[in-house]
Amino acid sequence: MLYAIIGHDVADSLELRKAARPAHVTRLQTLQNEGRLLLAGPFPAVDANDPGAAGFTGSLIVAEFATLGDAQAWANADPYVSAGVYQHVTVKPFRKTLPA
Repeated sequence: MLYAIIGHDVADSLELRKAARPAHVTRLQTLQNEGRLLLAGPFPAVDANDPGAAGFTGSLIVAEFATLGDAQAWANADPYVSAGVYQHVTVKPFRKTLPA
Protein backbone atom coordinates (compact mmCIF):
# COMPACT_ATOMS: atom_id res chain seq x y z
CA MET A 1 0.00 0.00 0.00
CA LEU A 2 1.07 3.59 -0.51
CA TYR A 3 1.77 5.87 2.45
CA ALA A 4 2.26 9.63 2.66
CA ILE A 5 5.10 10.66 4.91
CA ILE A 6 4.94 14.34 5.81
CA GLY A 7 7.90 15.80 7.64
CA HIS A 8 7.37 19.14 9.38
CA ASP A 9 10.60 21.12 9.76
CA VAL A 10 11.80 22.96 12.83
CA ALA A 11 12.28 26.70 12.35
CA ASP A 12 15.44 27.70 10.47
CA SER A 13 16.16 24.13 9.36
CA LEU A 14 18.12 24.97 6.18
CA GLU A 15 21.63 24.30 7.50
CA LEU A 16 20.52 21.09 9.21
CA ARG A 17 18.84 20.01 5.95
CA LYS A 18 21.97 20.69 3.91
CA ALA A 19 24.09 18.59 6.26
CA ALA A 20 21.71 15.61 6.36
CA ARG A 21 20.52 15.76 2.73
CA PRO A 22 23.02 13.29 1.17
CA ALA A 23 22.00 10.50 3.57
CA HIS A 24 18.31 11.40 3.19
CA VAL A 25 18.52 11.27 -0.62
CA THR A 26 20.40 7.95 -0.53
CA ARG A 27 17.48 6.37 1.34
CA LEU A 28 15.02 7.80 -1.19
CA GLN A 29 17.11 6.46 -4.06
CA THR A 30 16.93 3.00 -2.49
CA LEU A 31 13.12 3.20 -2.47
CA GLN A 32 13.21 4.40 -6.08
CA ASN A 33 15.53 1.57 -7.14
CA GLU A 34 13.12 -0.90 -5.51
CA GLY A 35 10.22 0.61 -7.50
CA ARG A 36 8.48 1.75 -4.30
CA LEU A 37 8.80 5.55 -4.53
CA LEU A 38 5.92 7.47 -6.13
CA LEU A 39 7.20 10.97 -5.36
CA ALA A 40 9.31 12.96 -2.94
CA GLY A 41 10.20 16.58 -2.41
CA PRO A 42 10.36 19.52 -0.04
CA PHE A 43 7.88 22.31 0.68
CA PRO A 44 9.59 25.65 -0.12
CA ALA A 45 9.03 28.27 2.59
CA VAL A 46 8.21 30.86 -0.09
CA ASP A 47 6.43 30.69 -3.44
CA ALA A 48 9.49 29.71 -5.48
CA ASN A 49 11.13 26.53 -6.75
CA ASP A 50 14.39 27.73 -5.20
CA PRO A 51 13.55 29.45 -1.92
CA GLY A 52 17.16 30.42 -1.24
CA ALA A 53 17.80 31.43 2.36
CA ALA A 54 14.08 31.09 3.20
CA GLY A 55 14.58 27.33 3.10
CA PHE A 56 11.86 24.76 3.46
CA THR A 57 9.02 23.99 5.86
CA GLY A 58 8.93 20.23 5.43
CA SER A 59 8.82 17.37 2.95
CA LEU A 60 6.41 14.95 1.34
CA ILE A 61 7.28 11.37 0.45
CA VAL A 62 4.75 8.97 -1.06
CA ALA A 63 6.02 5.41 -1.19
CA GLU A 64 4.92 1.81 -0.96
CA PHE A 65 5.33 -0.16 2.25
CA ALA A 66 3.84 -3.46 3.43
CA THR A 67 2.17 -1.91 6.48
CA LEU A 68 1.61 1.40 8.23
CA GLY A 69 4.04 0.21 10.90
CA ASP A 70 6.73 -0.37 8.26
CA ALA A 71 6.16 3.10 6.82
CA GLN A 72 6.34 4.66 10.29
CA ALA A 73 9.53 2.77 11.13
CA TRP A 74 11.13 3.87 7.84
CA ALA A 75 10.11 7.49 8.51
CA ASN A 76 11.43 7.40 12.08
CA ALA A 77 14.83 6.22 10.81
CA ASP A 78 15.18 9.09 8.31
CA PRO A 79 18.39 11.13 8.65
CA TYR A 80 16.28 14.30 8.79
CA VAL A 81 14.73 12.95 12.01
CA SER A 82 18.05 12.11 13.67
CA ALA A 83 19.59 15.42 12.51
CA GLY A 84 16.76 17.41 14.06
CA VAL A 85 15.40 18.77 10.75
CA TYR A 86 11.90 17.46 11.35
CA GLN A 87 9.96 18.70 14.35
CA HIS A 88 7.51 15.86 13.79
CA VAL A 89 6.50 13.39 11.10
CA THR A 90 3.02 12.31 10.07
CA VAL A 91 2.49 8.99 8.27
CA LYS A 92 -0.85 8.23 6.63
CA PRO A 93 -2.20 5.62 4.23
CA PHE A 94 -2.52 7.11 0.74
CA ARG A 95 -4.67 6.00 -2.19
CA LYS A 96 -3.53 7.27 -5.58
CA THR A 97 -6.50 8.09 -7.80
CA LEU A 98 -5.10 10.28 -10.59
CA PRO A 99 -3.38 10.13 -12.87
CA ALA A 100 -4.50 6.58 -13.52
